[in-house]
Amino acid sequence: MSTRLIPHPLLSLTLVLVWLGLVNTFTLGNLLLGLLFGLVIPMLTAPYWPNRSRIGRPLKAAEYVLVVLGDIVVANIQVAMIILFKPDRDIHSQWVTVPLELTSAEAITVLAGTITMTPGTVSSTLSADASCILVHCLHTDDPDAVRDQIKSRYERRLMEIFQ
Repeated sequence: MSTRLIPHPLLSLTLVLVWLGLVNTFTLGNLLLGLLFGLVIPMLTAPYWPNRSRIGRPLKAAEYVLVVLGDIVVANIQVAMIILFKPDRDIHSQWVTVPLELTSAEAITVLAGTITMTPGTVSSTLSADASCILVHCLHTDDPDAVRDQIKSRYERRLMEIFQ
């Protein structure tokens, strides 16, 4: 198919799946309407994405999603244990500055979203020059280990996917 007809295939697929999830009923009409949205919205917005990043390694992207989903499950358990069993005086919240090697705005956005989706951490702000991101960690005694984990588990993989 032409790139003019489907300028952003991943966005098109995402729109169809989100539409089907929102209507919560799979019918031929809902599928056709989702496909319409998946074709029309990317065509209308294509001029606003002239320099969009491309996912160079789709299998690495799938691996990244699996790693993040696993980390979310583990972090949920860790946060529950902290909340249920750790006295307030023993919880050590920390601000962690994570220097970035990523340069793609899309990759940085995915990293920030990943950090925020993982329970126990929240990405707070990105430096003006996009060279580092400030992360709040619910509990850690070793902020350097948190920084290193973010860089090795997420940033390294995102560099393989986007750059």
